[in-house]
Amino acid sequence: MSMKVKKPHPRRFGPSSLVGVALVSTAFWCGAEDTPRLSSGKDIFRFDTFGNETFWTDTLRLHETIAKAIDPTTALSVGLKVDADALPPGILKTADLKSPATTVALLKLNAVVGVKGTVVSRNGKDTLTRVGVTCALCHSTVDDSVMPGIGRRLDGRPNLSLNPGAIIALSPTLDAATKAIYNSWGAGKYDPRFNQDGKNGPVVIPPAFGLAGVRQATYTGDGDISYWNNYVAVTQMAGHGSFKEPRLGISVEPQGEDLVKPKLPALRAYQHSLAKPSPPAGSFDADAARRGQALFAGAARCGSCHSGPAFTDEKLHAPAETGMDPSYSARSATKKYRATPLRALWLHPPYFHDGKAANLAAVVDHYDATLKLKLSAEQKKDLVEYLQSI
Repeated sequence: MSMKVKKPHPRRFGPSSLVGVALVSTAFWCGAEDTPRLSSGKDIFRFDTFGNETFWTDTLRLHETIAKAIDPTTALSVGLKVDADALPPGILKTADLKSPATTVALLKLNAVVGVKGTVVSRNGKDTLTRVGVTCALCHSTVDDSVMPGIGRRLDGRPNLSLNPGAIIALSPTLDAATKAIYNSWGAGKYDPRFNQDGKNGPVVIPPAFGLAGVRQATYTGDGDISYWNNYVAVTQMAGHGSFKEPRLGISVEPQGEDLVKPKLPALRAYQHSLAKPSPPAGSFDADAARRGQALFAGAARCGSCHSGPAFTDEKLHAPAETGMDPSYSARSATKKYRATPLRALWLHPPYFHDGKAANLAAVVDHYDATLKLKLSAEQKKDLVEYLQSI
């Protein structure tokens, strides 16, 4: 369905994906006119909202819900993360993790990964007045070194415990039917097209590391990493910028200065600097992985699509070629899927764009059946060990 979009629909907006982002993916405090200019790609990724407080605050009024009802324990339960490096020493020993006031204090410290808040003092009390989101919301996590959900940042890793739909559904401006759709997504999934076509089909939040040299940065290969960063920042995060996609009839004009496009090169450079993490020592059987590597390149036929240093042929494939559900690709500009670059597979189950493969054994079983490979049980095990090592 073709549609012209000049202003985002207030009931159909959501945060990044990936890199995200979406891959995908991106601290303005009080609006475009009085914001600090961030030039470092790392700072843009972590702290830049592209002015989207005008949506998350003025339209969705999420700052009201956070200040009244979202204590740190609740925030952690929906997958939000806390940057331990932003916390004063010993603060967690005395902090009340059941009080929304503590969440406001964490936002004042700029410690909530992917969420930017403006906190001012009113009558001697810290008050949250504005809130926005950044790329790091979906495409960063923490190492849990302090406690689950609190630790040092790990940029580029998908936050698969994050429940973006549940967070959006906290808005007091949404009706029950819309909240039900957002709440149906679940942890680790997000639909970056729902607010454009009205169809509900969330996909797994992908990693944003290991994309240097990869031209097609999304599941459907619509464009490169800057294309998707621009799409997400403008159409999903509600940043102040422009995005045009004639293949889908999307045309968004900036309201005032474009706060997205000038930052895309620095953002891309930082994302391309994020190398894939290495598998932990002892996490796979090295001898089996060597046998699996031979299968990958030979009898299992994986290397025919997952080729080169990034393990992708950079080609687009019809859903039927690999037995994929075509419903998501049908909503894209290409109507196809690209061969996913394989990187740090051990780190981010579930697999496939829709997460239908819970583990790597399920991935191997899928292709064994779809491509009629007739692999033995031992060959499948060896192939899984190799995939764990990538």
